[in-house]
Amino acid sequence: QVQLVESGGGLVQAGESLRLSCAASGRTFSTYAMGWFRQAPGKEREFVAAINWSGGSTYYADSVKGRFTISRDNAKNTVYLQMNSLKPADTAVYYCNAHSTIRAVTTTPGDYWGQGTQVTVSS
Repeated sequence: QVQLVESGGGLVQAGESLRLSCAASGRTFSTYAMGWFRQAPGKEREFVAAINWSGGSTYYADSVKGRFTISRDNAKNTVYLQMNSLKPADTAVYYCNAHSTIRAVTTTPGDYWGQGTQVTVSS
């Protein structure tokens, strides 16, 4: 079983930056494709960014492309989401997600979810 714990959320003003971290348990973390999703009040959970097992391939939602960067450090069992030029529309609970069955980059949710971390962007 894999457990995911997000951190790094907070309250920032528009245009500022945050870096989210997702710490994972398990010795097989380095084989998992990972992703970030977010959910705003009254809206469905949506895909944000994904990364393959090695970090060599990434994919982003159009809404965050050019502003967000997903990365991973397999030695630390951690995936990151660097969020620059934040907008009020980015306000949401951000969830880390892991696939245990695939290694390639994917936009579909996988086997495991973290508890979420709140990101609030004020205008």
